[in-house]
Amino acid sequence: MMRILLVEDDPVLADGVRAGLVLAGLTVDAVTTCADAHAALGICRFDAVVLDLMLPDGSGLDVLARLRARQDATPVLVLTALDETPDRIRGLDAGADDYLGKPFDLDELAARLRALARRGGGRASALMHHGPIAIDPATLAVSLEGSPVPVSRREFAVLSMLMERPGVIRSRGELEERLYGWQEEVESNTIEVYVHNLRAKLGRDLIETVRGIGYRLRVPA
Repeated sequence: MMRILLVEDDPVLADGVRAGLVLAGLTVDAVTTCADAHAALGICRFDAVVLDLMLPDGSGLDVLARLRARQDATPVLVLTALDETPDRIRGLDAGADDYLGKPFDLDELAARLRALARRGGGRASALMHHGPIAIDPATLAVSLEGSPVPVSRREFAVLSMLMERPGVIRSRGELEERLYGWQEEVESNTIEVYVHNLRAKLGRDLIETVRGIGYRLRVPA
């Protein structure tokens, strides 16, 4: 699961994009100006940015330029009505990782974001595997030894984050940051509940609790 910063000043379009990406299993925070985008990128870590270019207080290219100037490699997908070939060249040469013109298809946008995450994680396959477990970020599907296992969207998010780096401890704060947007309330024991449910569905020994630190996917010796 990815956490996305959406920079778009059209409220109707922003609401539609956010709703579509949430249905695709992503967590989305939205801002409307360059200034708010700079502030958000300065205090939060995002897996990707969806960036409009024509914003009320400047160009999205300024946001992109500042991001790259500080050596921040967060993937950026430009989503804009400026879709002529020179515009695309300018955006890609400025440091954008992908470029999509308006109007666009929401499913294609979600697929492009998944591709950015896959490349960023160094994965060749769209599927992620850990022992007998396989997950598909495109469909939010989980299987155990080839048999489907029903999981909730947030259970999938916890599992996918742990599977990105098996054996690496993820703190509860890291997991909450990936799962919840700014407008969503986080209850005190939600991560524990998701971990408990995943253990019940996929095996008690799958996820190891590192007391006082967080959780990690157990790697067989």
